[in-house]
Amino acid sequence: MTQAGSNRRPSNLFYQSGTRRPPVDRAEGIYIWDQYGGRRIDGSSGAMVVNIGHSNPYVLDAMKRQMDKCTFAYRLHYENDAAEDLATRLCDLAPAEFNRVFFVSGGSEAVESCLKLARQYAVATGQASRFKVISRFPSYHGCTLGALAITGYAALAAPFAPMMHEMPKIPAPTAYLDRDQLTMEERGIRYADMLEAEIRAQGPDTVLAFIMEPVGGASTGALVAPDSYYPRVREICSKYGVILIHDEVMSGAGRTGKFLGGDHWPGRPDLIALSKGIGSGYCPLGAMLAPDWMVQPVLEKGGFLHGFTYAGNPLASAAGLAVLEVMEKEDLIQNAARMGEVIRDRLEGLKPRFPFIGDVRGKGLLLAAEMVADPETMQPLPAHLNAYQRIIDIAYDKGLIIYSRRTRGGNEGDHFLVCPPMIITPAQVDEMMAIIEDSLDTLARELDLPRGP
Repeated sequence: MTQAGSNRRPSNLFYQSGTRRPPVDRAEGIYIWDQYGGRRIDGSSGAMVVNIGHSNPYVLDAMKRQMDKCTFAYRLHYENDAAEDLATRLCDLAPAEFNRVFFVSGGSEAVESCLKLARQYAVATGQASRFKVISRFPSYHGCTLGALAITGYAALAAPFAPMMHEMPKIPAPTAYLDRDQLTMEERGIRYADMLEAEIRAQGPDTVLAFIMEPVGGASTGALVAPDSYYPRVREICSKYGVILIHDEVMSGAGRTGKFLGGDHWPGRPDLIALSKGIGSGYCPLGAMLAPDWMVQPVLEKGGFLHGFTYAGNPLASAAGLAVLEVMEKEDLIQNAARMGEVIRDRLEGLKPRFPFIGDVRGKGLLLAAEMVADPETMQPLPAHLNAYQRIIDIAYDKGLIIYSRRTRGGNEGDHFLVCPPMIITPAQVDEMMAIIEDSLDTLARELDLPRGP
Protein backbone atom coordinates (compact mmCIF):
# COMPACT_ATOMS: atom_id res chain seq x y z
CA MET A 1 0.00 0.00 0.00
CA THR A 2 1.07 3.57 -0.64
CA GLN A 3 2.29 5.14 2.59
CA ALA A 4 1.77 8.65 3.87
CA GLY A 5 4.36 11.17 2.84
CA SER A 6 6.50 13.26 5.15
CA ASN A 7 4.68 16.45 4.16
CA ARG A 8 1.49 15.62 5.99
CA ARG A 9 -0.24 18.65 7.49
CA PRO A 10 0.02 19.20 11.27
CA SER A 11 -3.06 18.07 13.17
CA ASN A 12 -4.86 19.75 16.05
CA LEU A 13 -6.89 16.59 16.57
CA PHE A 14 -5.80 13.90 18.95
CA TYR A 15 -6.78 10.27 18.85
CA GLN A 16 -6.65 7.32 21.22
CA SER A 17 -2.97 6.72 20.55
CA GLY A 18 -0.12 8.47 18.81
CA THR A 19 -0.54 6.39 15.64
CA ARG A 20 -1.77 8.31 12.62
CA ARG A 21 -3.34 6.84 9.51
CA PRO A 22 -3.40 8.38 6.03
CA PRO A 23 -6.16 10.91 5.30
CA VAL A 24 -9.26 9.41 3.71
CA ASP A 25 -10.18 10.51 0.19
CA ARG A 26 -13.34 8.62 -0.75
CA ALA A 27 -15.27 5.44 -0.09
CA GLU A 28 -17.61 3.30 -2.14
CA GLY A 29 -19.17 -0.08 -1.43
CA ILE A 30 -16.73 -2.11 0.68
CA TYR A 31 -13.66 -0.05 -0.33
CA ILE A 32 -11.98 3.08 1.06
CA TRP A 33 -9.28 5.11 -0.72
CA ASP A 34 -6.75 7.37 1.00
CA GLN A 35 -5.31 10.58 -0.39
CA TYR A 36 -2.09 8.81 -1.38
CA GLY A 37 -3.87 6.39 -3.72
CA GLY A 38 -4.07 3.41 -1.38
CA ARG A 39 -7.24 1.30 -1.51
CA ARG A 40 -8.38 -0.91 1.35
CA ILE A 41 -11.24 -3.31 1.90
CA ASP A 42 -13.30 -2.15 4.86
CA GLY A 43 -13.34 -5.58 6.48
CA SER A 44 -14.67 -4.21 9.77
CA SER A 45 -17.34 -1.84 8.38
CA GLY A 46 -15.56 0.93 10.25
CA ALA A 47 -16.26 -0.05 13.85
CA MET A 48 -18.96 -2.52 12.76
CA VAL A 49 -21.07 0.42 11.56
CA VAL A 50 -21.30 0.63 7.76
CA ASN A 51 -23.69 -2.31 7.33
CA ILE A 52 -24.91 -1.36 3.85
CA GLY A 53 -21.55 -0.17 2.52
CA HIS A 54 -20.23 3.27 1.72
CA SER A 55 -21.76 5.98 -0.47
CA ASN A 56 -25.00 4.19 -1.30
CA PRO A 57 -26.74 6.48 -3.84
CA TYR A 58 -30.25 5.73 -2.53
CA VAL A 59 -29.31 6.86 0.97
CA LEU A 60 -27.42 9.90 -0.26
CA ASP A 61 -30.42 10.94 -2.35
CA ALA A 62 -32.77 10.57 0.63
CA MET A 63 -30.45 12.72 2.71
CA LYS A 64 -30.23 15.40 0.01
CA ARG A 65 -34.01 15.56 -0.24
CA GLN A 66 -34.26 15.97 3.54
CA MET A 67 -31.52 18.61 3.51
CA ASP A 68 -33.52 20.64 1.04
CA LYS A 69 -36.44 20.63 3.50
CA CYS A 70 -34.99 20.81 7.01
CA THR A 71 -31.81 19.60 8.68
CA PHE A 72 -32.71 20.26 12.32
CA ALA A 73 -35.88 20.53 14.33
CA TYR A 74 -35.69 20.31 18.10
CA ARG A 75 -37.93 17.55 19.39
CA LEU A 76 -39.62 19.77 22.01
CA HIS A 77 -40.56 22.30 19.33
CA TYR A 78 -41.66 20.15 16.41
CA GLU A 79 -42.41 16.61 15.41
CA ASN A 80 -40.90 15.53 12.10
CA ASP A 81 -42.07 12.97 9.58
CA ALA A 82 -38.64 11.40 9.09
CA ALA A 83 -38.34 10.49 12.77
CA GLU A 84 -41.95 9.29 12.93
CA ASP A 85 -41.51 7.09 9.85
CA LEU A 86 -38.26 5.61 11.12
CA ALA A 87 -39.79 4.87 14.52
CA THR A 88 -42.70 3.07 12.86
CA ARG A 89 -40.35 0.98 10.72
CA LEU A 90 -38.19 0.02 13.70
CA CYS A 91 -41.24 -1.09 15.66
CA ASP A 92 -42.35 -3.20 12.69
CA LEU A 93 -38.96 -4.94 12.69
CA ALA A 94 -38.75 -5.40 16.46
CA PRO A 95 -40.33 -8.21 18.50
CA ALA A 96 -43.99 -7.90 19.49
CA GLU A 97 -44.77 -5.35 22.23
CA PHE A 98 -41.93 -3.05 21.21
CA ASN A 99 -43.99 -0.05 20.14
CA ARG A 100 -42.06 2.93 21.49
CA VAL A 101 -38.77 4.42 20.24
CA PHE A 102 -36.47 7.01 21.77
CA PHE A 103 -33.84 8.34 19.39
CA VAL A 104 -30.24 9.19 20.32
CA SER A 105 -26.99 9.81 18.46
CA GLY A 106 -24.92 6.73 19.30
CA GLY A 107 -24.48 3.48 21.17
CA SER A 108 -23.40 4.85 24.54
CA GLU A 109 -26.41 7.15 24.55
CA ALA A 110 -28.71 4.26 23.63
CA VAL A 111 -27.43 2.21 26.55
CA GLU A 112 -27.68 5.17 28.94
CA SER A 113 -31.27 5.66 27.80
CA CYS A 114 -32.11 2.04 28.60
CA LEU A 115 -30.60 2.35 32.07
CA LYS A 116 -32.48 5.54 32.81
CA LEU A 117 -35.82 4.31 31.52
CA ALA A 118 -35.47 1.12 33.53
CA ARG A 119 -34.74 3.11 36.67
CA GLN A 120 -37.57 5.60 36.11
CA TYR A 121 -39.97 2.73 35.46
CA ALA A 122 -38.98 1.17 38.78
CA VAL A 123 -39.51 4.44 40.62
CA ALA A 124 -42.84 5.07 38.86
CA THR A 125 -44.14 1.64 39.81
CA GLY A 126 -43.16 1.69 43.49
CA GLN A 127 -39.88 -0.25 43.16
CA ALA A 128 -37.45 2.53 44.07
CA SER A 129 -35.17 0.11 45.91
CA ARG A 130 -34.09 -1.34 42.55
CA PHE A 131 -30.99 0.35 41.14
CA LYS A 132 -28.32 -2.28 40.52
CA VAL A 133 -27.62 -3.30 36.92
CA ILE A 134 -25.87 -6.64 36.54
CA SER A 135 -23.70 -7.11 33.47
CA ARG A 136 -21.07 -9.56 32.30
CA PHE A 137 -17.30 -9.70 32.44
CA PRO A 138 -15.88 -9.16 29.92
CA SER A 139 -18.28 -6.87 28.10
CA TYR A 140 -18.49 -3.44 26.55
CA HIS A 141 -21.52 -1.16 26.72
CA GLY A 142 -20.18 2.33 26.08
CA CYS A 143 -17.71 5.01 27.13
CA THR A 144 -19.93 7.40 29.12
CA LEU A 145 -19.59 6.94 32.86
CA GLY A 146 -22.96 5.24 33.26
CA ALA A 147 -22.32 2.81 30.44
CA LEU A 148 -18.73 2.31 31.55
CA ALA A 149 -19.90 1.32 35.03
CA ILE A 150 -21.62 -1.71 33.51
CA THR A 151 -18.75 -2.43 31.12
CA GLY A 152 -16.50 -5.33 32.01
CA TYR A 153 -13.24 -4.28 30.38
CA ALA A 154 -10.57 -3.45 32.91
CA ALA A 155 -8.21 -1.62 30.58
CA LEU A 156 -10.91 0.92 29.71
CA ALA A 157 -12.69 1.25 33.04
CA ALA A 158 -9.94 1.16 35.68
CA PRO A 159 -8.77 4.82 35.41
CA PHE A 160 -12.31 6.06 35.97
CA ALA A 161 -13.33 3.71 38.79
CA PRO A 162 -13.30 6.43 41.50
CA MET A 163 -15.78 8.44 39.43
CA MET A 164 -18.29 5.64 38.93
CA HIS A 165 -20.77 3.58 40.89
CA GLU A 166 -19.49 0.29 39.57
CA MET A 167 -22.15 -2.36 39.10
CA PRO A 168 -22.02 -6.12 39.79
CA LYS A 169 -20.70 -8.49 37.12
CA ILE A 170 -21.10 -12.17 36.34
CA PRO A 171 -18.86 -14.19 34.03
CA ALA A 172 -19.62 -13.96 30.32
CA PRO A 173 -20.65 -17.37 28.91
CA THR A 174 -17.23 -18.27 27.50
CA ALA A 175 -18.16 -21.94 27.22
CA TYR A 176 -15.60 -22.48 24.45
CA LEU A 177 -12.86 -22.14 27.07
CA ASP A 178 -14.30 -24.68 29.49
CA ARG A 179 -12.57 -28.02 29.88
CA ASP A 180 -15.15 -29.99 31.84
CA GLN A 181 -17.47 -32.93 31.27
CA LEU A 182 -20.58 -30.84 30.67
CA THR A 183 -22.40 -30.59 27.35
CA MET A 184 -22.71 -27.16 25.74
CA GLU A 185 -26.39 -27.12 26.74
CA GLU A 186 -25.42 -27.78 30.36
CA ARG A 187 -22.75 -25.12 30.23
CA GLY A 188 -25.29 -22.60 28.96
CA ILE A 189 -27.58 -23.32 31.91
CA ARG A 190 -24.65 -23.11 34.32
CA TYR A 191 -23.65 -19.66 33.06
CA ALA A 192 -27.23 -18.43 33.13
CA ASP A 193 -27.68 -19.70 36.68
CA MET A 194 -24.78 -17.45 37.69
CA LEU A 195 -27.21 -14.58 37.07
CA GLU A 196 -29.73 -16.01 39.52
CA ALA A 197 -27.01 -16.51 42.11
CA GLU A 198 -25.87 -12.90 41.73
CA ILE A 199 -29.42 -11.55 41.96
CA ARG A 200 -29.90 -13.45 45.21
CA ALA A 201 -26.51 -12.33 46.53
CA GLN A 202 -27.25 -8.67 45.78
CA GLY A 203 -30.80 -8.89 47.11
CA PRO A 204 -33.58 -9.29 44.53
CA ASP A 205 -35.32 -6.09 45.63
CA THR A 206 -32.20 -4.06 44.76
CA VAL A 207 -31.57 -5.47 41.27
CA LEU A 208 -33.01 -3.34 38.50
CA ALA A 209 -31.77 -4.93 35.28
CA PHE A 210 -29.45 -7.34 33.52
CA ILE A 211 -27.75 -6.16 30.32
CA MET A 212 -26.08 -8.40 27.75
CA GLU A 213 -25.03 -8.48 24.11
CA PRO A 214 -26.87 -11.38 22.40
CA VAL A 215 -23.80 -11.77 20.17
CA GLY A 216 -20.71 -10.28 21.72
CA GLY A 217 -18.81 -7.39 20.28
CA ALA A 218 -15.14 -6.49 20.43
CA SER A 219 -14.67 -7.19 24.16
CA THR A 220 -15.51 -10.89 23.78
CA GLY A 221 -14.75 -11.39 20.09
CA ALA A 222 -18.25 -12.13 18.76
CA LEU A 223 -19.07 -14.44 21.66
CA VAL A 224 -22.12 -16.65 21.19
CA ALA A 225 -23.49 -18.44 24.24
CA PRO A 226 -24.84 -21.99 24.08
CA ASP A 227 -28.45 -21.99 22.88
CA SER A 228 -29.75 -22.97 26.32
CA TYR A 229 -28.43 -19.75 27.84
CA TYR A 230 -30.89 -17.30 26.31
CA PRO A 231 -34.27 -18.71 27.40
CA ARG A 232 -32.89 -19.47 30.86
CA VAL A 233 -31.76 -15.85 31.29
CA ARG A 234 -35.25 -14.70 30.32
CA GLU A 235 -36.79 -17.10 32.81
CA ILE A 236 -34.58 -15.84 35.63
CA CYS A 237 -35.25 -12.17 34.87
CA SER A 238 -39.00 -12.79 34.83
CA LYS A 239 -38.84 -14.73 38.09
CA TYR A 240 -37.21 -11.85 39.98
CA GLY A 241 -38.80 -8.91 38.16
CA VAL A 242 -35.46 -7.90 36.65
CA ILE A 243 -35.54 -5.91 33.39
CA LEU A 244 -33.65 -7.68 30.59
CA ILE A 245 -31.77 -5.27 28.33
CA HIS A 246 -30.29 -6.42 25.03
CA ASP A 247 -27.38 -4.28 23.87
CA GLU A 248 -27.78 -4.63 20.10
CA VAL A 249 -25.55 -1.66 19.25
CA MET A 250 -23.18 -3.91 17.34
CA SER A 251 -25.25 -7.06 16.73
CA GLY A 252 -28.42 -5.30 15.54
CA ALA A 253 -29.54 -3.95 12.17
CA GLY A 254 -29.08 -7.19 10.26
CA ARG A 255 -25.40 -7.86 10.90
CA THR A 256 -25.90 -11.34 12.37
CA GLY A 257 -28.24 -12.59 9.64
CA LYS A 258 -31.40 -11.50 11.45
CA PHE A 259 -32.53 -7.96 12.17
CA LEU A 260 -31.59 -8.36 15.84
CA GLY A 261 -28.97 -10.65 17.26
CA GLY A 262 -31.47 -11.75 19.89
CA ASP A 263 -33.85 -12.94 17.16
CA HIS A 264 -31.76 -16.11 16.84
CA TRP A 265 -33.06 -17.42 20.18
CA PRO A 266 -36.16 -17.44 22.37
CA GLY A 267 -36.01 -15.09 25.31
CA ARG A 268 -37.44 -11.68 24.38
CA PRO A 269 -35.79 -8.71 26.13
CA ASP A 270 -37.62 -5.82 27.82
CA LEU A 271 -35.45 -3.04 26.34
CA ILE A 272 -33.23 -2.87 23.26
CA ALA A 273 -30.32 -0.50 22.57
CA LEU A 274 -29.61 0.04 18.87
CA SER A 275 -27.10 2.16 16.97
CA LYS A 276 -24.21 1.69 14.51
CA GLY A 277 -25.88 -0.27 11.67
CA ILE A 278 -29.25 1.51 11.73
CA GLY A 279 -27.52 4.66 10.51
CA SER A 280 -24.76 2.73 8.73
CA GLY A 281 -22.38 5.63 9.26
CA TYR A 282 -24.33 8.08 7.10
CA CYS A 283 -25.36 10.10 10.15
CA PRO A 284 -24.90 9.65 13.90
CA LEU A 285 -27.97 7.67 14.96
CA GLY A 286 -29.11 5.35 17.70
CA ALA A 287 -32.33 4.32 19.37
CA MET A 288 -33.84 2.73 22.43
CA LEU A 289 -36.74 0.40 21.68
CA ALA A 290 -39.23 -0.07 24.51
CA PRO A 291 -42.69 -1.52 25.20
CA ASP A 292 -45.61 0.70 26.08
CA TRP A 293 -46.10 -1.04 29.43
CA MET A 294 -42.76 0.40 30.52
CA VAL A 295 -43.00 3.83 28.90
CA GLN A 296 -46.54 4.74 29.94
CA PRO A 297 -46.03 4.71 33.73
CA VAL A 298 -42.99 6.94 33.29
CA LEU A 299 -44.92 9.43 31.17
CA GLU A 300 -47.77 9.47 33.67
CA LYS A 301 -45.37 10.33 36.50
CA GLY A 302 -44.05 13.47 34.85
CA GLY A 303 -42.19 12.25 31.77
CA PHE A 304 -38.86 10.72 30.83
CA LEU A 305 -36.17 12.77 32.60
CA HIS A 306 -33.62 12.32 29.88
CA GLY A 307 -32.77 13.48 26.38
CA PHE A 308 -30.22 14.70 23.87
CA THR A 309 -30.14 17.74 21.60
CA TYR A 310 -29.99 15.69 18.40
CA ALA A 311 -32.58 13.08 19.36
CA GLY A 312 -34.84 12.43 16.37
CA ASN A 313 -32.82 14.71 14.11
CA PRO A 314 -34.67 14.78 10.75
CA LEU A 315 -31.54 14.35 8.62
CA ALA A 316 -30.27 11.40 10.68
CA SER A 317 -33.76 9.89 10.66
CA ALA A 318 -34.09 10.22 6.90
CA ALA A 319 -30.73 8.50 6.51
CA GLY A 320 -31.74 5.71 8.88
CA LEU A 321 -35.03 5.08 7.10
CA ALA A 322 -33.25 4.90 3.74
CA VAL A 323 -30.69 2.47 5.21
CA LEU A 324 -33.46 0.13 6.34
CA GLU A 325 -35.11 0.39 2.91
CA VAL A 326 -31.84 -0.58 1.21
CA MET A 327 -31.50 -3.57 3.53
CA GLU A 328 -34.95 -4.76 2.56
CA LYS A 329 -34.75 -4.04 -1.18
CA GLU A 330 -31.35 -5.68 -1.60
CA ASP A 331 -32.06 -8.58 0.79
CA LEU A 332 -28.94 -7.71 2.74
CA ILE A 333 -29.88 -9.51 5.95
CA GLN A 334 -30.05 -12.79 4.07
CA ASN A 335 -26.80 -11.94 2.32
CA ALA A 336 -25.19 -11.37 5.72
CA ALA A 337 -26.30 -14.85 6.76
CA ARG A 338 -25.04 -16.46 3.54
CA MET A 339 -21.72 -14.66 3.32
CA GLY A 340 -21.19 -15.09 7.05
CA GLU A 341 -21.35 -18.86 6.67
CA VAL A 342 -18.84 -18.71 3.83
CA ILE A 343 -16.38 -16.52 5.74
CA ARG A 344 -16.71 -18.57 8.90
CA ASP A 345 -15.97 -21.77 6.98
CA ARG A 346 -12.97 -20.10 5.35
CA LEU A 347 -11.64 -18.94 8.74
CA GLU A 348 -12.11 -22.43 10.15
CA GLY A 349 -10.24 -23.75 7.13
CA LEU A 350 -7.18 -21.69 8.10
CA LYS A 351 -6.67 -23.59 11.37
CA PRO A 352 -4.48 -26.39 9.94
CA ARG A 353 -2.10 -23.85 8.39
CA PHE A 354 -2.17 -21.55 11.41
CA PRO A 355 -2.57 -23.70 14.54
CA PHE A 356 -2.53 -20.59 16.73
CA ILE A 357 -6.13 -19.88 15.62
CA GLY A 358 -7.86 -21.41 18.62
CA ASP A 359 -11.51 -20.54 18.05
CA VAL A 360 -13.69 -19.08 15.30
CA ARG A 361 -17.11 -17.83 16.37
CA GLY A 362 -19.95 -15.40 15.75
CA LYS A 363 -23.13 -15.06 13.71
CA GLY A 364 -23.57 -13.71 10.19
CA LEU A 365 -21.04 -10.98 9.50
CA LEU A 366 -20.12 -10.49 13.14
CA LEU A 367 -17.23 -12.98 13.28
CA ALA A 368 -13.99 -13.33 15.19
CA ALA A 369 -10.95 -15.57 15.40
CA GLU A 370 -9.12 -15.90 18.70
CA MET A 371 -5.37 -16.49 18.59
CA VAL A 372 -3.84 -18.71 21.28
CA ALA A 373 -0.57 -20.28 22.32
CA ASP A 374 -2.15 -23.72 22.67
CA PRO A 375 -5.39 -24.63 20.88
CA GLU A 376 -5.97 -27.60 23.21
CA THR A 377 -5.83 -25.66 26.47
CA MET A 378 -6.74 -22.29 24.90
CA GLN A 379 -3.83 -20.70 26.73
CA PRO A 380 -3.59 -17.14 25.40
CA LEU A 381 -0.64 -15.81 23.48
CA PRO A 382 1.90 -13.94 25.64
CA ALA A 383 0.53 -10.44 26.09
CA HIS A 384 3.85 -8.77 25.30
CA LEU A 385 3.64 -10.00 21.69
CA ASN A 386 0.72 -7.62 21.07
CA ALA A 387 -0.50 -9.96 18.36
CA TYR A 388 -3.94 -8.36 18.34
CA GLN A 389 -2.46 -5.00 17.35
CA ARG A 390 0.14 -6.40 15.01
CA ILE A 391 -2.35 -8.37 12.92
CA ILE A 392 -4.43 -5.28 12.15
CA ASP A 393 -1.35 -3.24 11.24
CA ILE A 394 -0.09 -5.97 8.91
CA ALA A 395 -3.50 -6.35 7.26
CA TYR A 396 -3.83 -2.57 6.91
CA ASP A 397 -0.55 -2.37 5.04
CA LYS A 398 -1.68 -5.19 2.75
CA GLY A 399 -4.99 -3.49 1.90
CA LEU A 400 -7.51 -4.71 4.50
CA ILE A 401 -9.05 -3.07 7.56
CA ILE A 402 -9.99 -5.45 10.37
CA TYR A 403 -10.73 -4.84 14.04
CA SER A 404 -9.15 -6.32 17.14
CA ARG A 405 -9.27 -6.30 20.90
CA ARG A 406 -8.34 -8.59 23.77
CA THR A 407 -10.99 -11.04 24.86
CA ARG A 408 -10.14 -11.84 28.45
CA GLY A 409 -10.87 -8.64 30.28
CA GLY A 410 -8.73 -6.50 28.00
CA ASN A 411 -5.38 -7.73 29.27
CA GLU A 412 -4.86 -10.86 27.16
CA GLY A 413 -6.76 -13.09 24.75
CA ASP A 414 -5.84 -11.65 21.35
CA HIS A 415 -8.49 -11.85 18.65
CA PHE A 416 -9.46 -10.13 15.44
CA LEU A 417 -12.93 -9.46 14.08
CA VAL A 418 -13.99 -9.93 10.46
CA CYS A 419 -17.14 -7.87 9.88
CA PRO A 420 -17.38 -6.54 6.31
CA PRO A 421 -20.42 -4.66 5.02
CA MET A 422 -23.52 -6.77 4.36
CA ILE A 423 -23.23 -6.08 0.61
CA ILE A 424 -20.07 -8.18 0.25
CA THR A 425 -20.04 -10.56 -2.73
CA PRO A 426 -18.40 -14.01 -3.08
CA ALA A 427 -15.62 -12.52 -5.23
CA GLN A 428 -14.95 -9.87 -2.60
CA VAL A 429 -14.88 -12.54 0.10
CA ASP A 430 -12.13 -14.26 -1.89
CA GLU A 431 -10.20 -11.00 -2.13
CA MET A 432 -10.55 -10.33 1.59
CA MET A 433 -9.66 -13.86 2.70
CA ALA A 434 -6.52 -13.87 0.56
CA ILE A 435 -5.27 -10.82 2.47
CA ILE A 436 -6.21 -12.36 5.83
CA GLU A 437 -4.27 -15.52 4.98
CA ASP A 438 -1.26 -13.52 3.81
CA SER A 439 -1.42 -11.36 6.95
CA LEU A 440 -1.54 -14.38 9.25
CA ASP A 441 1.47 -15.83 7.45
CA THR A 442 3.40 -12.60 8.00
CA LEU A 443 2.34 -12.50 11.66
CA ALA A 444 3.44 -16.10 12.19
CA ARG A 445 6.86 -15.40 10.73
CA GLU A 446 7.33 -12.18 12.72
CA LEU A 447 6.31 -13.66 16.07
CA ASP A 448 7.63 -17.17 15.44
CA LEU A 449 4.19 -18.72 15.78
CA PRO A 450 3.55 -22.30 14.63
CA ARG A 451 2.60 -22.88 10.99
CA GLY A 452 1.24 -25.99 9.34
CA PRO A 453 1.60 -27.18 5.75
